[in-house]
Amino acid sequence: MDETVKPLRIPPQMSVYADKHNILHLVQDMVMSLVINQPDDPICYLISLLQRSRVDGPRVVLLGPPAVGKHTLAKKLSTELRAVHVTMDSLLQDQSELSTQARQYTLTEQELPDKLLVQLIQQRLKEVDCFNRGWVLVGIPQTRLQALSLQQAGVIPEHVVMLEAPDNVLLERSQGKLVDPLTGDVYHQTFIWPADDTVAERLEKRQGPSERQRLAELQRYRCESTGLSSAYQHILKKINGDQPPTDISQQVLAFVQTRRCSRTPRILLLGPPGSGKSHQARLLSEKYKMVDVCCGQLLGSVAAVGSVVGEEIKPYLDDGRPVPDSLVLQVLQERLSQVDCSCRGWILHGFPCDLQQAKSLQASQHQPNRVFFLELTDDACLERISLRATDPVSGERFHAVTRPAPSSEVQNRLKIRPEDNSLAVTHRLNQYRTHTAVLQSVYPDAVHIDADQDPHSVFEAVESRLTTD
Repeated sequence: MDETVKPLRIPPQMSVYADKHNILHLVQDMVMSLVINQPDDPICYLISLLQRSRVDGPRVVLLGPPAVGKHTLAKKLSTELRAVHVTMDSLLQDQSELSTQARQYTLTEQELPDKLLVQLIQQRLKEVDCFNRGWVLVGIPQTRLQALSLQQAGVIPEHVVMLEAPDNVLLERSQGKLVDPLTGDVYHQTFIWPADDTVAERLEKRQGPSERQRLAELQRYRCESTGLSSAYQHILKKINGDQPPTDISQQVLAFVQTRRCSRTPRILLLGPPGSGKSHQARLLSEKYKMVDVCCGQLLGSVAAVGSVVGEEIKPYLDDGRPVPDSLVLQVLQERLSQVDCSCRGWILHGFPCDLQQAKSLQASQHQPNRVFFLELTDDACLERISLRATDPVSGERFHAVTRPAPSSEVQNRLKIRPEDNSLAVTHRLNQYRTHTAVLQSVYPDAVHIDADQDPHSVFEAVESRLTTD
C-alpha cells in the first residue's frame, strides 16, 4: 500500500485474508465491547477478550407468550450451544445485593422496577461464565421499554427468537403442564411426554395461575409483542411454536448459528443462460451500490476502447469465437482491482464457465466470498430467453415480463440477439450442464437458489444470505 498515492488502494489479498480468518467480525466485536463496557485499562480488556475460551459465544434472547415452551427450548438450546441459561428465577437466586433487593419485590408480589432488572441482567452477563461461553436469556425483556433500556445498558443480543402460537393452543398447554420435581423440566400430557418411564412416574401437576390470570398474562404479552418486535427487528426471527418440539429446536438452532459478517462483498452469480443472473446483479447493484461486472459486457467495452488488450480481444468477438482465458483473466483482474470494486464490492457473472476458469479465479487475488447458483430447468430458460430483446441504441437488455421497455419508441427498435435463438441457447445450456458438477465442486459452500419464481422473490432469497454464514 503506497501512502503517497491518493486514494489509497487496499491490496485485494488483504480482504481475502480478513474474510478467511473472520478478522472484520472479530475487530467489530472487540470495538463494540470496548465502547459499551468502557474498561479502565482498554489494552488488558482487549487481551482478556482474545483469551476467552470462545470468541464467538452466543448472545441469544428467547421470547414468547406464556406456555409457548420457551423455557424448555432455552434449556435445550443452552446445552446445545454450551452457553449459560439465564432466567428470571436464576437472577433472583443469586446472592448479590441486587438480587436481595429484587427478591423483596417478588415476596410482596410487586413488579420489579425496570432499572433494577437491567442492573441485575448487566451484573449477571458480565460474570466469567457468561463472558467466556455466551448466554441464552429467556423471557426477558417483557416490554419495549425494557428492551431499549437493555440496549442502552450495552446488553445487545446477536439473535432474538420470538415463538408464536394461537391463544387456544397456549391455554390448552398451560392446563396440562407437568413438572419433574428433580430437574425442574416441564412436560405436558399431550404435547411433550418424557421417553423415560421413571421420569413420567414422578411428574407433578403444580398449582399454577387461574384461567383468568393466564388470560391476563397472555393479553399483556400480546399488547407488548409488537413493541418488542420493533426493538429487535433487524436480528429477530419469529418461529411457529405450534409444531413438534424437535422441529422448533432445529429451526431455532439453525437461526442462532448463523453469523452476520462485516465484509466487502465479492459475489459470484452462476447459473444457466436465462436464469436471471444479469437481472439479480442489477438489483443488487442498485440497492447496495456494488459494482456490476458482467464478463461479456466488460470484454465488449474493453475491445471498443481500443487498448492493447482490447485490440487482442476484438478479433475473437468479431468472429464469435471464445476469448482465451488468459486475456479474460487479465481484463477481469484489472477491473476488479479498481478503487470502486475494492471499496464497494462487486458482483461477477458470466465467468467462470468451466473448471479451469474457476480454478484460475480461485488462484487469483479476487476470490469471491459468496457464491450463488441460480437453479432453473432448461425449458424455463428457453421460455425466458424467447421473451428478451436488446436495444441496439443503448445496449440495454429488456424482458417482456420482468423488465419491459420504458417506452413504445424503445420497444419498436428492440432486436433479438443472434445468440438468443433456440439452437444457440440449447447449445449454451448443454455446455453449462456439462460443467455444472465441476463448478459445484470448486464452490462446495455455494448457496443454491430456486430461480423459478418471480425476480423479487429470488432477490429476497439472495439478499437474505448476503451477510450471514
